[in-house]
Amino acid sequence: MTQPASAARQDAPSLVKSAPDDGGPRRSLGLRLDVRNLSLLGVLAALIVVGGFTKPDEFLATSNLQLVLTQASIIGVVTVGMTFVITSGGIDLSVGAMVALASVWATTVATQEYGFAGILFTAVVVGLGCGLVNGLLIAYGGMVPFIATIAMLASARGLALQITDGKTQIVTVDSVLDLGVKDAYVLGIPPLVLVFAAVVLVGWLVLNRTTFGRRTFAIGGNPEAARLAGIDVRRQRLYLYLLSGMCCGIAAFMLVVLSGSGQNTNGNLYELDAIAAAIIGGTLLSGGRGTIVGSVLGVLIFTTITNIFALNNLETAVQQIAKGAIIVAAVLVQHRTLRGSGDA
Repeated sequence: MTQPASAARQDAPSLVKSAPDDGGPRRSLGLRLDVRNLSLLGVLAALIVVGGFTKPDEFLATSNLQLVLTQASIIGVVTVGMTFVITSGGIDLSVGAMVALASVWATTVATQEYGFAGILFTAVVVGLGCGLVNGLLIAYGGMVPFIATIAMLASARGLALQITDGKTQIVTVDSVLDLGVKDAYVLGIPPLVLVFAAVVLVGWLVLNRTTFGRRTFAIGGNPEAARLAGIDVRRQRLYLYLLSGMCCGIAAFMLVVLSGSGQNTNGNLYELDAIAAAIIGGTLLSGGRGTIVGSVLGVLIFTTITNIFALNNLETAVQQIAKGAIIVAAVLVQHRTLRGSGDA
């Protein structure tokens, strides 16, 4: 019994070191990811052509393109955190509810008295607090991520409703509202898009160029081997859900800037959009593989589809059916790719 355990310890470090994609096997993986990203770019380009063909004046207008990027930025920040969680083999179904709770808590009259800093600080702290609860329940409480985050979804939505009493909370802090006006745009780029770009850059660097990212890949690929390699799996999972919560807090502040209010209905179905974008981008639901660039492309595709449907006055039900079909197709492609490469 001792010999196999020692053998596992010898093999585990090599697994952890190979997780960030360096070496021979990574070349084929990197090629597949490049092909996937190019395919996603092709799909995005096709959607732009469709939008320009069906509603050329409205879709290709600068104001509409700015709106698409702004809307993509909010769900995109949430998706960055979701990508980390799914890469580790987890799931977070509470992100939409956390965005709602953070947005209404940050827009109460008491919070707004502290101005810009008070709203931003409250939104991020509430997101971190929710992520901490999720992380503790999952990492140290032994709860299944699905159950723990579903419980957080229900609790956060309920608390958000209680705080607002079902009413919209209007933001009166000018320094927050000013970020949403055109005068605040930098070279025609909305500030929220710049925030999204910064989050994506930091997320990509952390996932692909740090020990934290290597540990994330490792516990998603093989938690037991990661543990034998000396990684504190429980602590890493706690950090990942804290990261997801922080992203939700940032997204909540961005949503407050965009809408100028806080509502208990904010973030509705964000969890589905974030998971779908990550899956389409190439992040495996089973964990061990994730890509920030692919997730961003997935977000842009979904946001563009939503915009095209809205401009053409198509029903929301049709839009949801289309999204569902895209998700199913993406999962099937993932499964076939894994079978073909011998990974499953």
